[in-house]
Amino acid sequence: MGVPDLNQRLVDAAAERYRPAGRFAFHFARAKLAGDPVFAALLARALIPDRAQVLDLGCGQGLLAAWLLAAESAQQSGNWGGTWPQPPTAWRFRGIERAAREVERANRALGARASVGCGDIRSAEFGDADVVVILDVLHYMELATQEAVIDRVRASLSQAGVLLLRVGDAGAGWPFRLGTWVDRAVLVARGYGATKLHCRPVEDWIELLDRRGFRTDAVPMSANTPFANVLLVARPK
Repeated sequence: MGVPDLNQRLVDAAAERYRPAGRFAFHFARAKLAGDPVFAALLARALIPDRAQVLDLGCGQGLLAAWLLAAESAQQSGNWGGTWPQPPTAWRFRGIERAAREVERANRALGARASVGCGDIRSAEFGDADVVVILDVLHYMELATQEAVIDRVRASLSQAGVLLLRVGDAGAGWPFRLGTWVDRAVLVARGYGATKLHCRPVEDWIELLDRRGFRTDAVPMSANTPFANVLLVARPK
């Protein structure tokens, strides 16, 4: 089984968990998992180790946990193949999400293996973690608040841990501007109204993380999309 076929099988299995949560939850999961390159990248780059305590901040309806469950199930059933490393096993997942309806969908889909709670990541307790995931979230917060969240993430991570932070590169010209336009349009369509975004060039993100005690690798994360997203893989110094 090649990687494209494996990826589609994982999309199907992960999205299927959301059928009981309604048509929107199912179709959103399917479209997001199929179209967003970050999920495949997390597995292809083996960024989540075995037995990791994973903390997903702003986790929405818990797609990352559903994705990891699908990968683990494929491995256990002997349906893993292609060139990707073996997926992580024995991980634990905790998500924090502000929107109560997303939390309800997540917990309905994920069952006992993952825990998703309703909270604001600006103030919620993080606890201890080996992997902290923040995908397309911090730009909704003012710059000083972004830095405060990163400080709290650094305090929660084990010394061998990793922060997986996806951001839009504000220095990338029209692909970045297109991404912010789509972002704002989606927010309005989902009833959140006009929202000011607080973005930075990727070089500024790396410098911020350096000042906050991280060494960072920047991985382009816009494959097959017109956007300017970057995954920052930040490890404690």
